[in-house]
Amino acid sequence: MTRGDKAKKFFLQGYNSAQSVVLAFSDMIDADTKTLAMLSQPFGVGTRGLKENCGAVSGMWIVMGALFGGSEPHNPKKRNELYARMNTLSLKFEQDNKSLICRELVGLTPIGGPKGLIGGKPIQAKEKKRPCPDLCKYAADILEEYVNAHKNDIVYVA
Repeated sequence: MTRGDKAKKFFLQGYNSAQSVVLAFSDMIDADTKTLAMLSQPFGVGTRGLKENCGAVSGMWIVMGALFGGSEPHNPKKRNELYARMNTLSLKFEQDNKSLICRELVGLTPIGGPKGLIGGKPIQAKEKKRPCPDLCKYAADILEEYVNAHKNDIVYVA
């Protein structure tokens, strides 16, 4: 089972998209699954339910920070390396899926369309089949490919 398959399975069990991607890599991160699920929960449904940045992409970023990030506050080189890694994966995700924005990915607004809340509340998807499980799978698959290609650069593996 690929990490993408795991992410999709987590989503179908009820985790949000960010949690699903993060939990698919939990064996590589020095934290228990409960903590990882709690830390990544706010990034689901397009970050706090507002359909902004795709939660699956946010989940990729969280994993990237855990595997390739630094903890020193005054290390711009390490920080910039991490941002470059994140940009590489984000660009691939965006090229293949046409957006990084949740509401666009689920078809609530056209690509590049208006943003915002509906009635001051988070936007709710009305379509019967959301692309989220497959986007979680895709995000975890490209992240797994990246991690495998850059194993020697990983800061810490649990």
